[in-house]
Amino acid sequence: MRPRSNFQLARIFGIRVGASGSWFFVLFFLIYWLGHEYFPNILSASQTTTYLVAVAAALGYFASLILHELGHALVARRVGIPIAGIDLWFFGGLSQMRREPQTAGEEFKVAAAGPAVTFALLALCVGVGALMASGEHITDVALSKRGFTTTPGLALVGWLAFVNGVLFIFNIVPAFPLDGGRIARAVIWWRTGDRNRATHLTGRSGQAFALALALLGLWNFASTGSVLGLFTLLLAFILYQAAGGAVLQGALGRRIQNVTVADIMDREPVTIGADVTLLDAQEQFFLRYRWPWFAVVDPARHFLGVVRVQRVESEIAAGRPALPVVDVLEEDMPVRIKEEAPLESLLGSEGLGRLGAMVAVDSDGVLQGVVTLAQVRQALQPAT
Repeated sequence: MRPRSNFQLARIFGIRVGASGSWFFVLFFLIYWLGHEYFPNILSASQTTTYLVAVAAALGYFASLILHELGHALVARRVGIPIAGIDLWFFGGLSQMRREPQTAGEEFKVAAAGPAVTFALLALCVGVGALMASGEHITDVALSKRGFTTTPGLALVGWLAFVNGVLFIFNIVPAFPLDGGRIARAVIWWRTGDRNRATHLTGRSGQAFALALALLGLWNFASTGSVLGLFTLLLAFILYQAAGGAVLQGALGRRIQNVTVADIMDREPVTIGADVTLLDAQEQFFLRYRWPWFAVVDPARHFLGVVRVQRVESEIAAGRPALPVVDVLEEDMPVRIKEEAPLESLLGSEGLGRLGAMVAVDSDGVLQGVVTLAQVRQALQPAT
């Protein structure tokens, strides 16, 4: 469900927050709907004031989504999972983790962090609303009670309480890929010790939930002709696809759970020594093998990083052909994996998708082999 491309909006705690083109469409549509349909029913204010409240409410909604995803991202980073960024798109937000949680405990902590932040925001909005008016008033405005009017400030707080309440309830449904489904997967994984079984079960629950959501959307559209019904149908389709992927992942994982990286990797890959010059690397390796990158090792074959052809060519063109390759490494490239890691852990790895291969190392960081995307596909053929 990841957007194909996005625009950077900000960096928060060093985490990139981006938005796809569909997010801008939703932002402007939400402002229009809030300004013309929602707030005019509960505000006795000028058109300009109503519009300003609508803009603040739309931005507050997406700020709530960002805080929700930041909860996931910060906890993931705390347990050692690198974060590529946060993406806002048509139906919400998504934290991009560079690897999947390796234990049930990691899964539970990361999955529960988002709903915990949303619940805290809900409690904050309800508390602020209670201070601004009576308890009945915040409930009336949050549920947009017909015939009820209020002030712009309370209307904004009530809206934020409403959307965070909906987000919290929706996200704790125990259906994959929702947060509640991931929490359920962590619990089943912890109780059974079988991650693949947990993935399969929560994937099935996700499919059931998606079908129920689709029926709700279809009924809503058929009875009222509301665009919301169409959006619900589209969301149900996306959730069903993601849940189906989890079902397949669980089934596939159970078939390949005893296969490790060491079983399929190339144990004698071509590597470049750390002291080789860029000119020699270009002539002896890149021009000879026509590969886009190579692993770089020290004399004891410790893996140091990767060197890419674009960097080598740019440095040579800049008049630095005598530089050793160790000076131009891309050390943060996520291509390192333990040789004893299960094959399943490769399937969602960022390095395999970006570079087409992963570098296998032992516990001391010594390069033991390279496993390519073609080798992974070949190993998966019997299972699929």
